[in-house]
Amino acid sequence: MLSRIYIKNFALIDTLDVSLHNGLQVITGETGAGKSIILGALRLILGERADVKSISSAEEKSIVETEFALNNQFKKFFIENDLDYEHQTIIRREILPSGKSRAFINDVPVTLDVLKELSSQLIDIHSQFETSNLFTPEYQFKIIDGLSENKTLIEEYQNEYSDFQSLKTQLKKLQSQLLENRKESDYKTFLLNELEELKLDDVDYEELQNQLSIQENAGMISENIGQILSRFHQEEVGILSFFNEAKNKLSRIAEVSGSFSELNERLETSFVELKDIISELEHEVERIEINPENLAVLTDLNNKINALLLKHNVSDLNELIELRDQLAGEQKGASELEAAIEEIEENISQKQKTLQSLAEKLSENRKKTISVFISKAEGLLKKLGLEKARVDIELKDVPEFNLFGKESIQLLFQANSGFPLKPIQTAISGGERSRVMLAVKKIIAESDELPTLILDEIDTGVSGKVAEEIGNLMRDMSADMQLIVISHLAQVAAKGNNNYKVLKQDIAGKTQSTIVPLSEEEKLNEIAQLLSGSKITEAALAQAKELIG
Repeated sequence: MLSRIYIKNFALIDTLDVSLHNGLQVITGETGAGKSIILGALRLILGERADVKSISSAEEKSIVETEFALNNQFKKFFIENDLDYEHQTIIRREILPSGKSRAFINDVPVTLDVLKELSSQLIDIHSQFETSNLFTPEYQFKIIDGLSENKTLIEEYQNEYSDFQSLKTQLKKLQSQLLENRKESDYKTFLLNELEELKLDDVDYEELQNQLSIQENAGMISENIGQILSRFHQEEVGILSFFNEAKNKLSRIAEVSGSFSELNERLETSFVELKDIISELEHEVERIEINPENLAVLTDLNNKINALLLKHNVSDLNELIELRDQLAGEQKGASELEAAIEEIEENISQKQKTLQSLAEKLSENRKKTISVFISKAEGLLKKLGLEKARVDIELKDVPEFNLFGKESIQLLFQANSGFPLKPIQTAISGGERSRVMLAVKKIIAESDELPTLILDEIDTGVSGKVAEEIGNLMRDMSADMQLIVISHLAQVAAKGNNNYKVLKQDIAGKTQSTIVPLSEEEKLNEIAQLLSGSKITEAALAQAKELIG
């Protein structure tokens, strides 16, 4: 329930602060007094675009603040949006002189999307010409589902439908990935085979280069080592013979003079190291074999590796191995994609069965209720002066599931007898729209918990008995909800549980609009004025008393 409206520095409003109550709240006032300004401010709470031109005083910010009495059903919204739940919740919009606007819920800054999501569940503003939503399938399904007591069923269906749509999106994405993979599959398989053929894990690239260099230079290596060994082993003039002779002489010197002992030991060590070097050279020269076939194998392997390094623009063998593993993983990934697609397709098939079952139940309930809707709607329209009006709801099966089942809906209407029913958007006139919408709102109010409903002069153009019926209808609707009505009809004003008047006054040379609650006496005078004009007559007062009852 909307319990308070506070507006500051907005258009002609300097400061407005009014408390509201449950039941039928009727707002009256002369044309141009500022009723539309109040509605414009409330639309900011619904998340509509803020206009800096609405600021009255350019030096100050404009504020629109509403207070709502909430029940626990809204706690989930507050938890999901990380907000503090308060039974008395305050929603505020601020328009800064710079043109920027800010939104708050219980003093916590929120985005306009969050603001809209909450406020749309709290207020429904309906003006005289705002009936386009009556033409939408969403609204028409809401009418019939409310009467069919399909609320729990439609929620279950829509949850399943949401999962179904999500699965279809996932499937489409995976199929696209698989298709893309298959386009490159042959080429990637060729690259993988090319890399696997070389058995890169068994290759020591540095050793390969070494062995290749040895094979390419085997002749030169053997020749030089042979010459080295020859110099070492020559009889009498060989290096080894001279080295041995020098070692023996130094040994004798060391025996007579201790100062040469260290040099003698160093020479002994060097002699042993030299003999070891000669032994290893002899071993290596025996291993070296000029083998053209081995050279060809090593050269081929080296060329293939170098070609792949160049082809894939990598610098070493490890990067080639990483690329090979990546390609192998992608091949495995393709198999996993196929398995995932198969699993999702199975889930989709199961969802379709569930949706089909729920859609059939929804449709069955709706078809049973169409006659109830026709009876209620036509009965209300007769009271509202449309005695010849006929309505119907047409449900048709469709091939694909939608948000409301597996059928389409069309509300049919005809205001005159002797003519066929047509889709309401093509058959209804401007003068009939508001009364049809009022009848529909009344039907919805009987079966669903509506938010605060604000009706803005939808009773324009009616009078007499029809006006009386509109007032009665609004009073009935307000028994289970808060209904705020802006009206010029005395018959409607008389039914108000609480009445308010919008006034426009000159204060300190400045025109200002405000709203004031009316006492019982002021309510009586206001109704009489609506009946008789600016001059209140005794007859008008008497009639006003009769209307109030």
